Amino acid sequence: MRPGGSSREDDPLRPSSPYAASKAGGDLQVLAYVRTYGVNASITRGSNTYGPNQYPEKLVPLFVTNALDGEALPLYGDGRQTRDWLHVEDHCAAIDLALREGGRGEVYNVGGSQEVENVEVTRRILELTGADPALVRHVTDRPGHDRRYSLDSSKLRALGWRPERSFEDGLAETVAWYRASRAWWEPIKTGEYLAYYRAQYAERLR
Repeated sequence: MRPGGSSREDDPLRPSSPYAASKAGGDLQVLAYVRTYGVNASITRGSNTYGPNQYPEKLVPLFVTNALDGEALPLYGDGRQTRDWLHVEDHCAAIDLALREGGRGEVYNVGGSQEVENVEVTRRILELTGADPALVRHVTDRPGHDRRYSLDSSKLRALGWRPERSFEDGLAETVAWYRASRAWWEPIKTGEYLAYYRAQYAERLR
């Protein structure tokens, strides 16, 4: 990402973790098929997406469900990592537009233009759930954890897309959905998920 600015589609890809490298590699594979075989494909790069039905490994659903259960909220490092938040319905609308109006071999950033630090997201979740702030536990940061994500979405906006949900409203709706949907997420947070959660956080929460 550009220092102090927002990443554009033609900026060099500089992944800082194996996970990010795998996503960059996927983009390059798609573009190679477009150039070599004429595949009609375009790419979207979305910022941090949240909303109902999100698997509870991600920050928002993990912290919301943990808060509702009175469990620890494992916040990486100092919590000052900044993310650009995008509601899932706005993200889906962007993908739909890129499918219908996007050019072959073109890349489109999909950013919510709502940058919030993780520690602030955590504070808002505590307020919305009524959970005890003492549940927040600052844990060892993960390797290669970027401090800030920000996308310049002007290319997609030129096609007519705009995010419609504010983060404040979208987060409140999302918390309400998880509060009313225990039958969906409680079974998920057992079995394989529980093994993943323990592998990810058990040592950090000691």
